[in-house]
Amino acid sequence: MMMNWIYVGLGLTILVLAGDSLVKGAVNLALRLGIPALIVSLTIVAFGTSAPELLISVQAILTDVPGIALGNVVGSNTANILLVLGLPAILAAMHTSECDTRHSYVQMLAATVLFIGLCFFGVITWVSGLVLLAALAAMLAHAFHTARTHRRAGQETELEEELEGVDLSMSWPKILFFLALGLIGLPLGADLLVDGSVEIARAWGISETVIGLTLIAVGTSLPELATTVAAALRRQADVALGNVIGSNMFNLLAIIGIASLFGPIPVDREFLTFDLWVMAAASLALLPFVFFKVDITRLWGVVLTGLYIAYLVVLLV
Repeated sequence: MMMNWIYVGLGLTILVLAGDSLVKGAVNLALRLGIPALIVSLTIVAFGTSAPELLISVQAILTDVPGIALGNVVGSNTANILLVLGLPAILAAMHTSECDTRHSYVQMLAATVLFIGLCFFGVITWVSGLVLLAALAAMLAHAFHTARTHRRAGQETELEEELEGVDLSMSWPKILFFLALGLIGLPLGADLLVDGSVEIARAWGISETVIGLTLIAVGTSLPELATTVAAALRRQADVALGNVIGSNMFNLLAIIGIASLFGPIPVDREFLTFDLWVMAAASLALLPFVFFKVDITRLWGVVLTGLYIAYLVVLLV
C-alpha cells in the first residue's frame, strides 16, 4: 500500500515538472521559429499547461479505467473554483471587482452546458469528442481574432516577455532538453499516477471514478493552485480568475475531446445525478464575482474552501 502512495506522489511530481519543462521548451522553440507570441499564448501555453491532465485521461482510457478520465476533469473543474480560488483568497483577498472576465466566463458556462448535455447520452464517444474539439477551435479562433483586433502595434515584444516559461536567451540545446524532458516525463508520470491510484482505490474498496474526482483531481490542480496563490499575493486578481476560467474550458473541451478519440468514456449514473451538477453549481458560484463586481474576500475564501471540503466528505464517507 505504501508503494502505491509513493507511485502517486512520484507520478504527480514528475507530471508537474515535465509539464513545466514542456511549456518552457515549446514556447521558446515556437518563438525561435518565428511563430507570433499571440498564437503561442493562445495555443502552446494553454495546451502545455493542460498536458498532465490530458496524459492522465488518455492513460486511464488505454488501461481500461475511463472513470478516472472523467472524474479527473469533473473533479478538477470543481476543485479549480472552490479550492484553487478559495485557499488563496484566505491568504489575500482578491479584488475581482476590478477584472473584466465576463466574456471568457460566458464561454466557460457554454462549454459546461455542452459537456453536460453530451454526458446525458450515456457515453462520450469520438463523435462527442469532435463536437467538443470543434467548440474549442471556435473559441480559440474568436480569442485570437479579438486579441489581434485590440492589440496595439509594438506590443509583440511585451507579450513575448510576459509569456509563461519564456527565455529569449535560451540556447538550442537547452530548448531540446526541456522538450525531451517533458515528452518523456509526462507519459511516465501519468502511468505511475494512474497505476498507483487504481491500486489505492481497490484497496480502499472505492471506485476509480471517486479516485479521479478526489485524489487525482486535487493533484492535477496543484499547478493552478500555485499560480493562483502567487497571483493573489501579488494582487493580480485578473490572472487568478483568468487562470481558473481558462483551465476549466480546456479541461472540458480539449482534454475530454482528445481523450475520447482513444476510446469511449462511459458516464456513470452518479455523474448524471450528482457530480456534474456540483461542477455546474461551482461554475455558477463565480457569477457574483464576474458580473456583479464582488471581491473574493477572506470570508468568501473560507466559504468556497468549506464547500469543497464538504463535497469531498460526501464523496468519501
